[in-house]
Amino acid sequence: MILKRNLLAVALATGLCTAFGAQAATGDTGQTVPGSTAQTSAAGTTTTAATTNADTSTTTSNQKSQQQLAKSLSTVTVTGFSGSVEKSIDYQRYADTIQSVVTAADIGGLPDQSIADALTRLPGVSAERIAGQASQINCRGLSGNFIETTLDGREQPSTSGTNYIQFDQYPSELINMATVYKTSQASLIEGGVGCTIGMETANPLDNKKDQSLNVDARGSYDGQAHDVTGANAMGYRMSVAYQGKFLDNTLGVGLGFAQMYQPHVSEQYVGEASNGNYAYLNQPAASGPQAYIPSGLQLQQNGGEERRTGYLATVVWRPDDHWQITGDTYYSRFDDTSFGYGFRSQTFNGGSAIVTNPIYGPGNTLTGGTVTGAGTQFSNETTADNDTTDTGVFSGGLNVKWNNGPWHVEADASLSHAMSNDVNVDTTADPYNGLGTATPTLMNQSTNFAFNGTKIGSASFANPGMYTNLNDMGLAEYGVYPYVYHDRDKGFRTSVQYDLEDNSIFTDLQAGVYINNHAYEADRTAWVYGAEYTGGGTSQPVLPLSGSDTSVVCWRGSFSGFPCFLKINAPAVLAAYGLKPNPQLDLNPNGQSWTGVESGTVSEKVRDLFFQADIDTTLWGHSLTGNIGLRASHTSQSSSGLEEVPTGTGVPMTDGFGYTSTSYDPINLGMSYTKWLPSLNLIYHWDDNDQTRFAVSKVLSRPTINYMLAGAGSYETNGTTFNVWGGYSPLLRPLTAMTYDLDYEHYFDNSSGLFTAGVFAKHVNTFIEQVTYNQFNFASIGISVPINPATGQPYLDGSYSTAFNAPGTTLRGFETSFQKTHFLPGIWSNLGFGANYAFTQSPYGSTTNLGGPNVVTALPGLSRNVASAQVFYDNGTFSGNITGTYRSKFVSDSQIAVTNQLVYFDSETTYDLQTAYKLTQNVSLLFQVLNLTNTPTRTYFGVPSNTGTLQYFGRTFYAGFNLSL
Repeated sequence: MILKRNLLAVALATGLCTAFGAQAATGDTGQTVPGSTAQTSAAGTTTTAATTNADTSTTTSNQKSQQQLAKSLSTVTVTGFSGSVEKSIDYQRYADTIQSVVTAADIGGLPDQSIADALTRLPGVSAERIAGQASQINCRGLSGNFIETTLDGREQPSTSGTNYIQFDQYPSELINMATVYKTSQASLIEGGVGCTIGMETANPLDNKKDQSLNVDARGSYDGQAHDVTGANAMGYRMSVAYQGKFLDNTLGVGLGFAQMYQPHVSEQYVGEASNGNYAYLNQPAASGPQAYIPSGLQLQQNGGEERRTGYLATVVWRPDDHWQITGDTYYSRFDDTSFGYGFRSQTFNGGSAIVTNPIYGPGNTLTGGTVTGAGTQFSNETTADNDTTDTGVFSGGLNVKWNNGPWHVEADASLSHAMSNDVNVDTTADPYNGLGTATPTLMNQSTNFAFNGTKIGSASFANPGMYTNLNDMGLAEYGVYPYVYHDRDKGFRTSVQYDLEDNSIFTDLQAGVYINNHAYEADRTAWVYGAEYTGGGTSQPVLPLSGSDTSVVCWRGSFSGFPCFLKINAPAVLAAYGLKPNPQLDLNPNGQSWTGVESGTVSEKVRDLFFQADIDTTLWGHSLTGNIGLRASHTSQSSSGLEEVPTGTGVPMTDGFGYTSTSYDPINLGMSYTKWLPSLNLIYHWDDNDQTRFAVSKVLSRPTINYMLAGAGSYETNGTTFNVWGGYSPLLRPLTAMTYDLDYEHYFDNSSGLFTAGVFAKHVNTFIEQVTYNQFNFASIGISVPINPATGQPYLDGSYSTAFNAPGTTLRGFETSFQKTHFLPGIWSNLGFGANYAFTQSPYGSTTNLGGPNVVTALPGLSRNVASAQVFYDNGTFSGNITGTYRSKFVSDSQIAVTNQLVYFDSETTYDLQTAYKLTQNVSLLFQVLNLTNTPTRTYFGVPSNTGTLQYFGRTFYAGFNLSL
């Protein structure tokens, strides 16, 4: 046996947080079997995880590469965490595509909330932090909408209401291996213009032990929680996993459970967007100086709790050397209870406000001043929001493999379903004169504010005591606007591979079929009581507050000094007056009729066929391997929804409140297309340690699914002009891109490290953007303009808001990675280091006026610079690790607001710390800190002086143990 040195350990204590798919103790010097994935406990004891359920051809399709990989893995003696990282390097080394891999020990041993954290330590991969934790992955300068994600080779549905996967839905404890495919091959499911991320679970039959049990438990503490009302600082993570083999090792059973409970914590200082209008500072007088005025600012505490529970079950039957039948299911539920309390100062640019003592930023934008109102519209509203979200993902299927001599056949049938229910409650209370009378009026108010770029600004009120005085404060509006999404996939794939003997060029031929039916449903409803700023004289009067449903909260920590506010139990206020929210579809033009337009379904039916040949030949005295292939993808897409028409001309339909409308017609639109996707991957082996890769392929990503909803609303302006809104189109074309990669790789002896450097280019044919056309010719796309009853003639053509295929762009980049252990003598040989860096650029630019004047913004998801570095020490008993990740500024539409806003996220660097100590052979202890420096997320509109959202989430401390039997 060749004793391999330990490769770079990105983290230590890897037996902690390891559930099914990544555990089975083997002893101090156990050797892994060919194709297995190693995992270690926190103190460096050796455990062995089973091979993945997914077809290994998706990782190393070339027959010779598979043999080399198996040989390399079979010679590994694992003596700590670094053994599994060695395997990650070997998977990358022998793969036919350019890829980066994290194995179970990488994932289970890192201080990760989900696998997203582990993925961000790979070259060219970064994440957007949502609610303080990595969620949406960006890859090579593209957002998550252009990333294909699979679990055991099966497309994953999304809980985001759009295309991107929320990776915090996947506990790291339940995933055995994750691969980021930077280049494509014909046998890979299409969908990833940015990259493809393949997550895999484990096969219990390949576990080294007949029976194994792993228990992990950790308590957590959030250092920010004490500053946030409604947040509990304490939490926990736990997992239990079992693997067993029966009937002479022909039947394998694996069960896994993982649960996380932690506080939902965030303190926010928010500068709201401008409406893009150049407005008078003295709006009532409409005279004097002008500026681009933000709509307001927010001070808010978000408290609550997050609970994620994941389950995994696998049964594998391998009766002989020819057959393997696998049935497996994965389910994860994530309940995020989030309540927001504080202030929302609105409306600075609403027509009744007066701005004095102005402070100007670039482009004559207003970044500070004193705003006063005359009792209408402008108010320092007290908020009591509920943004609780419940999401769930189910993925399961049946996989059959048959091998006989040169023939290899696989068939897989799957069913996946994702559900997301965002409650989205917006509550406002304001100070009133004459509260409790028939005609209360909004009090005159004043706000003095100053934005401070990407740091916390200032805000003060002229009479702060009125906002905690129950004699003044009344609940003006309570609105429930649920976002409910269902995302379903029914898939079937099959492939046949035939190995070629004595062929001088090709080792095998492959062909396969892929069928997938994708159904998406958006269900919008609403229930609203009252209205912002209103007083008496309405059928829904302002509701006085009482001491039993309110409490006074004052700010602490970095936010101390801001005005105290009322924490309002809004449901209790409604209940005291006999009111109970009941959101429904609302088609009443005097209500929330937009719910009919924004509800609908989208259907995508995919029918693919692929052919691939694996290459193994000699060129100029050196080995040349890889593959060449072609994938033909046919997609039929359609959408059903409601189109608003003149009242009396539509199909009668009754909404959830019993109102019968004749203002809508059902609509169904769609199209189909076929794309041919060739691919070539070549690896030129200079010697055993050095190789050069070249890859070229055409890749595809389907349109963002929520942009394909067919619903459309309409309205008339000035009694003369007809306009259409909705912003979406089911006739959008997919994104395709020609991709080119050139990569050099050097692997150090005995797998003690690597150095890689490569360049890439992506020529994307189109991007999907939203646009508003003025004086649009509606007849040109079949939209009938109604008759103006005042003239007897059709209304004039007005504006048309839709989504369209904008011109594409080119992305170019450079990536490099270095990992090394045992580069110092003596006691320092236990020290290891690793780092990677990626540079990406694109000439793409889009225009936004959310900051005021038009500003050209970069491609969403693109950070020019992304890097990570790790330093660790491990002597077998004690281990310590610190990891830092960096990404430069980038554009995203995930800004916190009522609707998505396109903003810049400022550059950020985060650090995680982990230490571990081995008590006994089976018991390890650990201590870790996430977000060591309490790095916030910071956004801005166009330029840094136009403050967006500053969010502080706090540090999270973990302490726990792992028991492995």
